[in-house]
Amino acid sequence: MGLASSLSTALTGMNAAETQIDVLGNNLANSQTVGFKSSDVVFASQFLQTLSLGASPTAGNGGTNPRQTGLGVQVAAINPNFKQGTVEISSSPSDLAIQGDGFFQVQGGQGEKLYTRNGIFRLNSANELVTSTGNRLLGFGVDDQFNLQTTETRALTIPIGTESVAKATTEVTMQGNLTSLGDVATTSKIIQSSVLGSNSIPRPPATVNVQNSVSPLTAGISVSHTQGGAGTHTEGSVYQYRFSYVDASGRESMPSEPFSVTVPAGNGTADNSIVLNNLPAANTQYSQLRIYRTAPGGSDFFLAGTAAAGGTFTDTSATSSSTALNGQGITGNYNYMVTFFRLGEPESRPSPLLGPQNVINGRVFLSNLPTPPSPPPGGGFPAYDQIRIYRNLANDPNSFYLVDTVAPGSTYTDSKTDAQISNLATAGNQRVNLDGPPIDSNTRLVDVLTRSGLDYTSPFKPGELTFRARKGEKLQDERTFTITNASTIQDLMGFMKSSMGIVSDSGDAGNPVKLSENLIQGEGGFIQPNAYISNGAIRFVSNTGVDNGVSIDLTSMRLKDANGVITTPNLAFGTLQEAKGQSTVTDFIAYDSLGFPVRLRVTAVMESRNDQQTVYRWYADSSDNSESGSPAISVGTGLIYFDGNGNLISSPNNVLAVERSGLPSTKPLQITINFDDVNGLATNAATLAAARQDGSPPGVLTSYVIGEDGTIRGVFSNGISRDLGQIRLARFSNPGGLEQRGQNLFAQGINTGLPIEGRPAENGLGTISAGALELSNTDVGGDLVTLVLASTQYRSNARVITATQQLFDELLNIRR
Repeated sequence: MGLASSLSTALTGMNAAETQIDVLGNNLANSQTVGFKSSDVVFASQFLQTLSLGASPTAGNGGTNPRQTGLGVQVAAINPNFKQGTVEISSSPSDLAIQGDGFFQVQGGQGEKLYTRNGIFRLNSANELVTSTGNRLLGFGVDDQFNLQTTETRALTIPIGTESVAKATTEVTMQGNLTSLGDVATTSKIIQSSVLGSNSIPRPPATVNVQNSVSPLTAGISVSHTQGGAGTHTEGSVYQYRFSYVDASGRESMPSEPFSVTVPAGNGTADNSIVLNNLPAANTQYSQLRIYRTAPGGSDFFLAGTAAAGGTFTDTSATSSSTALNGQGITGNYNYMVTFFRLGEPESRPSPLLGPQNVINGRVFLSNLPTPPSPPPGGGFPAYDQIRIYRNLANDPNSFYLVDTVAPGSTYTDSKTDAQISNLATAGNQRVNLDGPPIDSNTRLVDVLTRSGLDYTSPFKPGELTFRARKGEKLQDERTFTITNASTIQDLMGFMKSSMGIVSDSGDAGNPVKLSENLIQGEGGFIQPNAYISNGAIRFVSNTGVDNGVSIDLTSMRLKDANGVITTPNLAFGTLQEAKGQSTVTDFIAYDSLGFPVRLRVTAVMESRNDQQTVYRWYADSSDNSESGSPAISVGTGLIYFDGNGNLISSPNNVLAVERSGLPSTKPLQITINFDDVNGLATNAATLAAARQDGSPPGVLTSYVIGEDGTIRGVFSNGISRDLGQIRLARFSNPGGLEQRGQNLFAQGINTGLPIEGRPAENGLGTISAGALELSNTDVGGDLVTLVLASTQYRSNARVITATQQLFDELLNIRR
């Protein structure tokens, strides 16, 4: 072996030095490479030549050691150094550093899984997190509801500016003070419309003729006498006669002036008759006469008989009847009305005004009185069989009183004085009901009538009715009701009640809605909040408390008919009773699952107070409540209890529910009202406000953060945050066995063992720092020193070769 072995031994040393210089050069070259892990070269002796195995000690010798000559060095291993690199703060939230064991998992060009410690990640055009060399970062993604999908890893995306999200409100926190002072809410506001009539019952037409009654004239009357037992008038007796026309109903005109007759002398006996010829003629008003006569020489007139107008009347009896002449006339400017009447049935609405007729100590003749129509098959209105006549007073043109009841189609002569018809204490006397038959719950809206003075209007017709009332003096939002030919008063009342949020049933049998005291004159007792018909008028009883009081303005209703014509139905609602009771109200906005804003109003009313506690009831309304087939705005009610220190005891039934019919959002929207921050101290006024709520409108993803556990949390413009994914790390039992692929990438090697995957900070994995980078762990100073040693090693082995060469040269020179 000799000199030849020294050459090969030195060569192994030079080769080892070269390898070490290569490794050191790579370490130094990547001293600024993020996440780079330096390597160390491990050497081992290569071969040995044994010259002697040595000898064990003997009695005469202490023993010898083996004599061996080394034959060079070899590179036993190049070990990556996975110690932690320095972590440096970065300006990008997508830069990540692992503190501890583990590798990021990325996708290779062929879809294989690779590993890296380089945490420089950027978003590509598809909003995917990728390395500087385009490898996609892998982890758990989310579904469309932002729930982590943990079945497989996939490329992580952060859809900045494209993804939107909204959050439904689930809780509203109230703050304020519901004072224990003030009035307990015992009285509701009550409003009522004017009396509404029904046009389904016919109204008499204005076809009645009204004239001054014609009085008989005596100018053409002639007298003749008969004697010889034909009569009982005494000769020389003087009689006076007066004549009155009489109509078919037995009513008379004003009588004529007196007409005097003297029985002539003859045979001196009382056997004379008086014959009146050329009686007052018939006219368009009358065809009959009544003849009245005094006793001989008397002044009082009594009925003597009846004759045809223009005819002859023979008076044979000196004795008169007991029927005295009514010579009373009426004076005034009169109008008339007539109605259809049947005993036991509702009287019809009065006809239009008939007249006027000015009378001075006279009478009024009415003709062409109408005939009531026959009811349709199946009914609809009564079978009227009489006509009632009404007249105003001379000193009150707006008050009409019953004059008489007559047969249809007859004529009538009015001779009743104002005093006779206006005394309502007299049996049978009454004022006209100008409103006519009142509505009931089944009256069709198209048949409803409103009255202004003597004018009648049909306020409703088929079309779209919008309604906007006030509640607690706050204007409510419009609600719409479709009026058809079949819509009834009950339908309208239900719509209006629901639109105003009047609550009749609390839904809690143990704590019903409080009844209101009824302070309306002539009524009394208690009344439930609801909608009623009272003597032909629509009445609404609000819930108790001032802020629950409803009112309806003159312009609260707008009706658009099929032709697009807009009218304003006016039912003339007025206040019958004002509300009483401590209350307060607050308005706020919540959001449904699609981010639609939902307007809500909560009213709190002091319901009771005793020695132990104060109790308020809350009512919630939402104009955005969308319930199929219903305009209801009431979305919940419940009670709030406070103890003697003003602390909240409980608030059972504190969930309201807003329906979202017609929208794809989650329905109903259920919201818990949290009253924990509300107290019941004795302040001057009650206050309530929605301090916060956990819902949000739609928002766009604007930024994101990555937590130590690898969770990517998106932050939206509406303040909501959602999970966008989770980074998964991997570690190996023997990371030194990883196969380097360049570009700071490693692949699973034969000797690495299987990857142990998990989220950061579990399974022995390190944590992630966002906005930071792990620098190269190259020890520049140490590597430079090692480089000097390696170069020295190389030169030393080169000297061995030079020395050996010189020895070979000396050996070759021996033969010279």
